[in-house]
Amino acid sequence: MTLHDGCPQPRPDWVPEDAGGAYATWVMQGTRPAGIVHAQPAPPRRRTLTTDDYERGVLARDPTVLARAITLIESNAPAHQAQAQQVLARLLPHTGRAHRIGITGIPGAGKSTFIEAFGCHLTSLGKRVAVLAIDPSSSVTGGSILADKIRMEKLCHERNAFIRPSPSGGSLGGVARKTREAILVCEAAGFDVVIVETVGVGQNEVAVRSMVDFFLVLMIPGAGDEMQGIKKGVIELADAIVINKADGDNRARATAAQAEMRRVLHYLHRMTEGWETPALLASALTGDGVPDVWRMTEDYFKNARAVGSLTARRRAQAVEWMHALIAESLRSRFYASPQVRARLPALEAAVADGRTPVLAAALELLGG
Repeated sequence: MTLHDGCPQPRPDWVPEDAGGAYATWVMQGTRPAGIVHAQPAPPRRRTLTTDDYERGVLARDPTVLARAITLIESNAPAHQAQAQQVLARLLPHTGRAHRIGITGIPGAGKSTFIEAFGCHLTSLGKRVAVLAIDPSSSVTGGSILADKIRMEKLCHERNAFIRPSPSGGSLGGVARKTREAILVCEAAGFDVVIVETVGVGQNEVAVRSMVDFFLVLMIPGAGDEMQGIKKGVIELADAIVINKADGDNRARATAAQAEMRRVLHYLHRMTEGWETPALLASALTGDGVPDVWRMTEDYFKNARAVGSLTARRRAQAVEWMHALIAESLRSRFYASPQVRARLPALEAAVADGRTPVLAAALELLGG
């Protein structure tokens, strides 16, 4: 295969030796190797969006601008962070009208499949649904697979649905550091329901609870979730329990798990005034019980608005969010300090060798 000017097209290693010119492989060069002249100019870079562009695009419900706005928010570049705050300030008056729902569960509970079935049911009712799916970041490489969008293929094709996978970045509870801001952007884009899917590691799920109105814990029959959930404190945070995969041979086990969970919930403190945490059955595979979950969710929001707990919760969450950002900023400034960076390696070595107590080293750094 050759280019228009007669120069040979680079042949990747995986192309068969006897492949003809019709072989479906094309290499996009990131840099121009010496001796190869490109017949076509390199594609232009995407136009940089202004704060006005972001505001207009999000409010016009442009999915491309919405995705770019969330990318801007997730960026750690100082210039991007400054613009992100300007965009959020513009969008803030248009937020607060969506149902914020957090969904968690152990790995294998079928979170992505359930969310797809749940989201498709909502879109069939005319609702606009945004899913913020948090994937775990590798503790070794720091990377994430971000496969939730692949697993929700049917929901991806729904016109009124938007799915955004994001890496957890090591945040507590498996929630991306910028998820709160992403929720606000989705609300400004007119979504009726914003779903946050967590990693489901079972630790520090309070991080999820602190940013949503309604917290749903997904369980499966026969996994010992009842006692494990109590030990981890996850069930105490739940506004609803859903036993998933309640179909086929699993139906009887799911019914037994539901009865056991109802007994457990009877003795736990209620998270929301006037609301008794229910335990429902559902099958994301067949769709059975999914409409019941939505009806229960609507009942929750009606109750929460009636008693004023929804407004009180969001006010408390905003204050908690402010304190979390202060703590994060102080941590960043501390480690960026030239004095700390100069003394940290020696103190780390002293702590690792057992020559200095950990607390003493920390106080020495903090004392400056």
